[in-house]
This record gives sequence, structure tokens and C-alpha cells, in this order.
Amino acid sequence: MNTDGKKIIPPETLLEAYSQGIFPMSESRDDGTVGWYSAQQRGIIPMDRFKVSSNVERIIRQSRFKCKVNTRFRDVVTECANRKTTWISELIIDSFEVLYLAGYAHSVEMYNAKGKLAGGLYGVSLGAAFFGESMFKNEKEADKVALWHCHQILEKNGFELWDTQFYTDHLAQFGCTEISADEYQKRLDSAMEKMNKEFKI
Repeated sequence: MNTDGKKIIPPETLLEAYSQGIFPMSESRDDGTVGWYSAQQRGIIPMDRFKVSSNVERIIRQSRFKCKVNTRFRDVVTECANRKTTWISELIIDSFEVLYLAGYAHSVEMYNAKGKLAGGLYGVSLGAAFFGESMFKNEKEADKVALWHCHQILEKNGFELWDTQFYTDHLAQFGCTEISADEYQKRLDSAMEKMNKEFKI
């Protein structure tokens, strides 16, 4: 599908994939295609197990960063892609921007005292599920503060499933755990039965 001359993955294709626990990844920033993936062991962050370090809690108390939602979505995704190796291609950036404009993709943004983007994350919401995609930081701990704010948003608005796709040691510090594909499917099916939850502060 093309929008203003750009090739994109149709929003309905992306939403159908996410509703089945499938997500796209490219091989590199310049890759013009995507592969579709799932996982036999799925990473999730249970809402009641989320945690951050005492240092991050202190930064939050100090209000070092200001949180905004959905004001610079493309910038956040582009920052997430700005690394030596990435699965976030221009095709994914353009496709998810269309999904954002349709109200299904979201960014959590951290701003420093000078109003500059210090960190953030983005993901997709569908039903009562949030599918976390990637996060970045330009300042120390800004990505972790963004994750804390994301948890606050998900809890406040009644989300039930926080999908991280894969389990990593890095995500484990926030309460990420691994569940089987069968267990994940049960939780996903339950979340998909719910009305679309709002993603707002």
C-alpha cells in the first residue's frame, strides 16, 4: 500500500497480526520488507509485578522529566531506530505512523527541563492489550522513567496484557517474565474480547 508515495503495511494488516500475537520486523533500517514473527516463549510484564529501581523512583519524585503522550510519535520511533543495528526500517516507521494517526499506536515521551526529547517508547494498543515495541534514551534513565509512566497509563486505563514480545535480562529488572505460547494466547484472547482501551495520561 502507498500513501503519499510511501510504501506502507496496511493498518488493517498490522492490526490483524497483533490480534493474533504476530508482529513485524525488518532486517535493517534500509530493508524494504518485513518478516512476521511470534514466539514460543512470550515476554510480558504483569501489571502487578512492574518495578523500577530506587534510583529511577528518585528521578520520578524529582520530576526531572516531563511526560507527554502522542505528541511526537514519529520522532520517538525514529530515535528508537537510530542505532547501529535495528529492526525498525523506514517501512516500519512509515507504517506505524499511519497506525498512530488511526489511533492504535502510541508514544510516551520524556522531556527535560529545556523541553528537549530525552527518551521515550512506543507501542500498539488493541482491546485491553498493549504491545510494547521499542524504547530509547538520550539522557540517563529517561527510557526507564518512560516505562514507569507507561505502566501508570496502562493501569489507569484498564489494560490487562502488557506484551514485550521477548523476555530479556534488561526487561527482567522491570518485572518481565516469560510464559508459554498457549498461556499467552489465552491472555491475548481475553484482552481482545474487551473494548479498545484509551491510552492517555
